[in-house]
Amino acid sequence: MTQETPDAPPLRLALIGGGIAGVTLLLALLKHTSRTHITPHLYEATPQFSEIGAGIAFGSNSIRAMERISSEMAAAYNKHATFQPDSGALEKKLWSSYRMGMDGKNGLKAGDYLHEVHAAVARSSVHRARFLEAMTALLPDEGEGYVSFSKRLVGILDNEAEGTVTVQFADGTEEVVDAVIGCDGVRSRVRQILLEGEEAAEPVFSGKYAYRGLIPMEEAVAALGEDTARNNHFHWGYDGHLLTFPIEHGRTMNVVAFRTKMDGVWEHGGRWVLPGDQEKMLRDFKGWGKDVQAILGLMRKADIWALYDHAPASIYYRGSRMCMLGDAAHASTPHQGAGAGMAVEDVWVLSRLLAEVRGKADLERAFRAYDAVRRPRTQRLVRSSRDAGILYECQKEGVLDDVEKIRADLDDRMWWIWDLDLDAHLQEALDVFRDGA
Repeated sequence: MTQETPDAPPLRLALIGGGIAGVTLLLALLKHTSRTHITPHLYEATPQFSEIGAGIAFGSNSIRAMERISSEMAAAYNKHATFQPDSGALEKKLWSSYRMGMDGKNGLKAGDYLHEVHAAVARSSVHRARFLEAMTALLPDEGEGYVSFSKRLVGILDNEAEGTVTVQFADGTEEVVDAVIGCDGVRSRVRQILLEGEEAAEPVFSGKYAYRGLIPMEEAVAALGEDTARNNHFHWGYDGHLLTFPIEHGRTMNVVAFRTKMDGVWEHGGRWVLPGDQEKMLRDFKGWGKDVQAILGLMRKADIWALYDHAPASIYYRGSRMCMLGDAAHASTPHQGAGAGMAVEDVWVLSRLLAEVRGKADLERAFRAYDAVRRPRTQRLVRSSRDAGILYECQKEGVLDDVEKIRADLDDRMWWIWDLDLDAHLQEALDVFRDGA
């Protein structure tokens, strides 16, 4: 650890992006670091905090990380989350049930059981916007003095001689800080700058898109029955699949209907979300089983989302002045419900490393230690999640629609995510940090 200099000003950290990752990091830094050493400030591009999308799942690993970051954050999650028991679910520790959504080429029929995956704790999910709102309420004076809005990052200048960086915003303003941490999502500007010249600097189309919509639970129960409506279900098919799960304490069914874009091209450029087109959706799932048809028939509005992820970055930091976490570092497809949880883990590790920092020389060691332990795990998720999307649509080589092979694959797919020993993981990062002194 660097020798502390008397009267040295605190290190100024610019957190770019006010989604779940950025707000979680701000909360963690305010709780686990001293203002004598670290002064964080969050810059959000929009005029207010906002999240797009509806339901988001968190596994037991990420809930344990929340509890370590902030008991208040964990309480906010528990207040707004839908756990399988309080949704009226029949299987309290069921993570997901898998069944055919259409008649199979292997003799299976639509609705036939494939498998179930159970977790050590009940599956839970939360409405993104509700959770973010609850988190921002935990900020001192709702972020006054720690948050600036309408600040869209356009550039970062490295002031090497001074050991600082200048962050430049679209409104023409600038701020000089000691380091920038990108929490700005899959289209991260920080990532573009940090990885400039690398193919991995830009997100890539995964080859799949999805229709997303919400259905009032009473309508879903009437059409599908209690078990199908209130539990988490995957409906498998060929080149497509559906996912349903309850949110808002069981009042709403969240629906995501995935399809493979057979030519592998997203022809709409930067428009990743398109207005709903029910006719196209029904064409995409023509011939599927009665449950799938019932679900789609209840979706009055279903926007189309292109699914992008990231090729593996060579590194998550640049020297002592730039770092990235969450989707900015390792955006994944949603097929394993673990992307947001990985961001929470990132925050747990990075915030505790930054709590050890006493001067500028410590920043690079903190970023290096974070990169050493977090990059392998998070990039594994990106690969595994893509592979899951292929599995769910009977496209995986060596598995296809072989039920026994599907079950074997599913049994091994989630435990490496859930069973992380967070304290040992953090200790590994702290050891790297201290060994670099």
